[in-house]
Amino acid sequence: MGAQATRLSDLKVKTAKPSEKDYTLTDGNGLQMRVRSNGSKLWNFNYIHPVTKRRINMGLGTFPEVSLAQARKRTVEARELVAQGIDPKEQRNAHRQAKKAATEHTFQNIATAWYELKKDSVTEAYAEDIWRSLTLHIFPDVGTTPISAINAPQVINLLRPLETKGSLETVKRLTQRLNEIMTYGVNSGLIHANPLSGIRSVFKKPKKKNMLALPPDELKELMVAIANASIKRTTRCLIEWQLHTMTRPVEAATTRWADIDIDRRIWTIPAERMKKRRTHIIPLTEQALALLETIKPYSGHREYVFPADRNPRTHCNSQTANMALKRMGFEGRLVSHGMRSMGSTILNEHGWDPELIEVALAHVDKDEVRSAYNRADYIERRRPMMTWWSEHIQEAATGNLSVSAIQENRDRKVVSIR
Repeated sequence: MGAQATRLSDLKVKTAKPSEKDYTLTDGNGLQMRVRSNGSKLWNFNYIHPVTKRRINMGLGTFPEVSLAQARKRTVEARELVAQGIDPKEQRNAHRQAKKAATEHTFQNIATAWYELKKDSVTEAYAEDIWRSLTLHIFPDVGTTPISAINAPQVINLLRPLETKGSLETVKRLTQRLNEIMTYGVNSGLIHANPLSGIRSVFKKPKKKNMLALPPDELKELMVAIANASIKRTTRCLIEWQLHTMTRPVEAATTRWADIDIDRRIWTIPAERMKKRRTHIIPLTEQALALLETIKPYSGHREYVFPADRNPRTHCNSQTANMALKRMGFEGRLVSHGMRSMGSTILNEHGWDPELIEVALAHVDKDEVRSAYNRADYIERRRPMMTWWSEHIQEAATGNLSVSAIQENRDRKVVSIR
């Protein structure tokens, strides 16, 4: 029978001196103290892995923070796990990871990390909408919940009130965004699977609604209403600018002077502000240029052509034109985005090339060869069409009611505005 290892004592541990090289003191049952050459003293549990049978060292802390008695207690606990076929080091790491997840890997923290990537692939306005929806509907209830604890019943119950309220489009968008966040968590190694992958199927689907647009023969009514409405000059210019350029509401609202080349008569919208993330170039007509001359005294010294009222250093809200149309009596008949549809319908009815119309609307063509928004020939081929469209608008305004027409004929009296 072999000699039994001499156990350590508190005195021996305390008085152990560093040497030129690290050395080890043994207490038995796998407990060791490693005395480093720099003077530090580290407790280790040396054991054989219950599965791989490889010898493993597991740190138990430093002396004197962990006493001899505490180190022995931790060794006993670790040995019991080994006897049960459990690796104590792996279990400890799992517990630490779970604790870290509870404090660091909360749903809101992971959503924030996902958003930092997402916002670079969408427009600024859409990114703001994403964050606003999460802040309003999700974070108050599950923001501090570890992402590993998020489950389908919990989120479904959270979204049910929105469904009952009839906000089906909001529910649809939130389920999509929640799924993207959870998938990000899977790909980051924080969770093994996405528990929300099927939740969209348990909610009512929103009915697809076409953007409200006026029929072509009501364009004159719109132009007369714009000219006589009690709205600010900047708002009136914004509505007509969007109409003449056939842009989306957010693209028109965020127009920057720096993106407009008066000499070349073009407006270049950067890719990051476009829905499809592709640079869009618009040939400017005489009427569009006249609108810029009209608004220049108000905003020519600022970054944005259509500045916000409360903070002129930023752009107006993308819903500004929409709200004005409602006040003008077009609620239920026309939304600002619908002016694009009106332009498309009229141009198609008058025989203009459908391909040029699609390019003017910044629609991505499935045929990448034909999808050449920036090519000079596309820009020049669109000029006659855009000129015809602006003249058609001006004609519908009876020649003197639109802002652009007023600018061209300064002798005419401008309708009183606020």
